[in-house]
Parts: sequence; C-alpha cells; structure tokens
Amino acid sequence: MRIIHFLVIGVLVFAAAYVYRIKMESTARVERVLRLNAEIREQRDAIAALRAEWAKLDAPARLQGLAERHLGLKPLVATQYDQLKNLPERPPAFARPGAPDPIGAMINTIEAAAEAPPTTGSVPAPGDQQ
Repeated sequence: MRIIHFLVIGVLVFAAAYVYRIKMESTARVERVLRLNAEIREQRDAIAALRAEWAKLDAPARLQGLAERHLGLKPLVATQYDQLKNLPERPPAFARPGAPDPIGAMINTIEAAAEAPPTTGSVPAPGDQQ
C-alpha cells in the first residue's frame, strides 16, 4: 500500500511540475504577444505621423509658395512666341529618306520572336496542341 502512495505522490509532483512548465510557457508567450502588439501600435503611430507630414508637405498652397519663392516663374505673355524662321536648324537625320525605320524594324523583330514557337526541345504537355 505504501508503494501506491509513493507512486501517487510522485505522479502528483510530476503533474504539478508539468502544469507549472505549461503556465510559464503561456506567460512568456502572452508577454511576447503584448510586446508585438506594442510594436505594431508604435509602427502604426509612426505611419500616421508620416502620412500627416506628407499631407502637410504636399499641400498645394505650400507648393505654390515654394514655386513662387524659389523658381521665379513668370506668367506667359502672348508676345513671347517667335516666328518659325527664327527657330534653329533641324538636326541631321540619321536614317536615309526611303530607308526602313530602324526602330520599327527592331520592334518587328521582337514581335516575330515573341510569336515564334519555343525551340526548347521539351515535350508538350498533354493539353497543349502541336
């Protein structure tokens, strides 16, 4: 009978230690969750502050004042336009007249390569048509 008592006491001590370990793990996890929630709250506050600062910096009235102060732009006057004869000479053409457009030729080559079937040598999937 004493052996059973010692076994029961041993099992109770083991169970108490196991429950204590579970309690400590759960406490540590709760602390970690609280820390993470605090970090999330801080990040959200920082994001809100940055958005408010961006709204202040992006205000049209502020940008207008900066443009007037630093750029020195003046309103456009109709007399500012000049005649065509006063324009500078046209830069030389790099393509000869009547020659095909080099950029158009490059685009056609790229499109033709994209439309060509792949030449990987792989076996087509069962649903693919040949």
